[in-house]
Amino acid sequence: MADSVTREQHNSSPMPGVARNPDPALDISKEHHHEHLHHGPGAEKGHIHDHDHVAYTVGTTHNEPPVIPPADPNDGSLHRRHQPVHDIEKTGGLEYEEKSSFNKTNSPSEGEESDPKSHRFRRYYMKFRLPIHLLIAALFTGWWIASLVLHRHNKNWVIPFLFWLCIMLRIIFLHVPITIVTKPMHFVWNNTGVRVVSMIPEKMRIPLGAAVAIATIIVGSFASEESRDNTRVNRVVSLSGLLILLAGFYASSRNRKMINWHTVIMGMLMQFIIALFVLRTKAGYDIFEFISTLARSLLGFANEGVIFLTDDKVPQLPWFFTGVIPAIIFFVAFVQLLYYWGLLQWFIGKFAVFFFWAMRVSGAEAVVASASPFIGQGESAMLIRPFVAHLTKAELHQVMTSGFATIAGSVLVAYIHMGVNAQALISSCVMSIPASLAISKLRYPEEEESLTAGRVVIPDDDEHKAANGLHAFANGAWLGLKIAGMIVTTLLCIIALLGLVDGLLTWWGRYINLDGDYDLTLELIVGYVCYPIAALLGVSREGNDLLLVGRLIGMKVMINEFYAYNNLQSTKEDSPYKDLSPRSRLIATYALCGFGNIGSLGTQIGVLSQISPGRSGDVSRLAISALVSGVFSTLSSAAIAGLLVTDQAAFLNPNPS
Repeated sequence: MADSVTREQHNSSPMPGVARNPDPALDISKEHHHEHLHHGPGAEKGHIHDHDHVAYTVGTTHNEPPVIPPADPNDGSLHRRHQPVHDIEKTGGLEYEEKSSFNKTNSPSEGEESDPKSHRFRRYYMKFRLPIHLLIAALFTGWWIASLVLHRHNKNWVIPFLFWLCIMLRIIFLHVPITIVTKPMHFVWNNTGVRVVSMIPEKMRIPLGAAVAIATIIVGSFASEESRDNTRVNRVVSLSGLLILLAGFYASSRNRKMINWHTVIMGMLMQFIIALFVLRTKAGYDIFEFISTLARSLLGFANEGVIFLTDDKVPQLPWFFTGVIPAIIFFVAFVQLLYYWGLLQWFIGKFAVFFFWAMRVSGAEAVVASASPFIGQGESAMLIRPFVAHLTKAELHQVMTSGFATIAGSVLVAYIHMGVNAQALISSCVMSIPASLAISKLRYPEEEESLTAGRVVIPDDDEHKAANGLHAFANGAWLGLKIAGMIVTTLLCIIALLGLVDGLLTWWGRYINLDGDYDLTLELIVGYVCYPIAALLGVSREGNDLLLVGRLIGMKVMINEFYAYNNLQSTKEDSPYKDLSPRSRLIATYALCGFGNIGSLGTQIGVLSQISPGRSGDVSRLAISALVSGVFSTLSSAAIAGLLVTDQAAFLNPNPS
């Protein structure tokens, strides 16, 4: 009754901006409608003027602070305005809000919990920001000039320059608004790209865009010379496999009429361009080689701790427990430290803005897709925790697909320690970001209205606040220990279960003469099931490569990528995988680089259901479709690698000595 009275008073107001109810969601004409019934009263959508689109959230999750702080009603900006989604391509406009602790300077109001970062050092830093930043800039400028003078002939000058440039730009834009760069960029884009597109009839834009993407892929794939392992016939096979994959998802799409072809075309084109940059250009190869070198160096620091706790011979032992687990614990702790400093949120935010603008996905989808390769499937979903209860079904599908399509940084260092090529792993993760967006939107198009369609927001994680950097690092070490323990126990139990299943299958198969070199095992079964997939990816047709790579793909999906990579990298005399051709090994390395397996399915359902119990039903219904989409997003990266890498042996072993 009270609600109806309130609504009547609100609707009877003579002017929309005078004496209106403070909660606009109570206005029936301005309610935010979705097919699912998971929205709280904090979601509001309406129009102030014909050209303005208002959307904001307050209190989207129980016991959570507002996602976007309420504006002061006295400053004349009660409503946060941003451009409608359909106008983004015309103006290049974008509302990007990054609520990281990096930007918090206000003291807490009475009754609020104080920010643990508001300590004495921070107060001095905020008071003397400019001199401190000038000192840092002078220090790194002197270092760069000295390195350029002393080592201009015997060391690569590009990497120190890029390092110095990044630091200088970050310092500059802490004091100067970034709009001095973005406004000219938007002006140029609006007067070039937007005008050119506006001259093309609307019905012709998608077909022309598809034609440009197809032409780029064909020219980029076939322009280079042939090699022994990468003949043009092999490239045709990989390209055909990629087309069949996309055709299959189109045929099985939930609603083919609602497919956003801009997202699909841009996603596949972006995936190919990233691969082209990494695998065919010297600059791209050097950049990813530098990143992979840093990742490999990180493992050495973990070994220092192992040596202190045990002996200097222990890191040399070929044990998963002593060689891989310490690196995981250290890396997770280091990531938590970066998160405390705000660097990780800043980096993820820039990635998210790019994919948001380029691919026309919602802010929540862009954030999760950008974060998945760095912090993992569960942690990336936590970045948008206040929004999970309000995601559309297509967004939920995309969030899970991104998690299945890539691997986290914590396990990436583990695979590098196992001997897997670091550049292939890193480039595969980056390539799978646009691929997961494209394939998810092909399989499950958006049919509803997204709450974060007009902005990218990264809320603070108030639940895990740390008092200082040491506290954050200690929390990360404990989190790393839990992650490592989960990996160890999962591997132990799954491999033991696999042995039990293989024992039963072998016993059963002996009675129908399936024994000897062809024992009936789960590995043999999934090898034949995935045989066509390996063939479509362009795996070498010599020897047993198709069957062996099919087994690895099947094992990755049925068990996990740890087990599959362990088999791929095995050097035992009786291992059939040690004789794989360089082409097959390269494609397998890319094909296994994702969390798309049955075990991760339970992880995704558990994390998202815990974040928002009200959406557990939707999560469970979408999980299998998202798993398939994530697996094939990773496989599409493998097909593109088969198209582009002309010298697989040199790529896999850049420093054979």
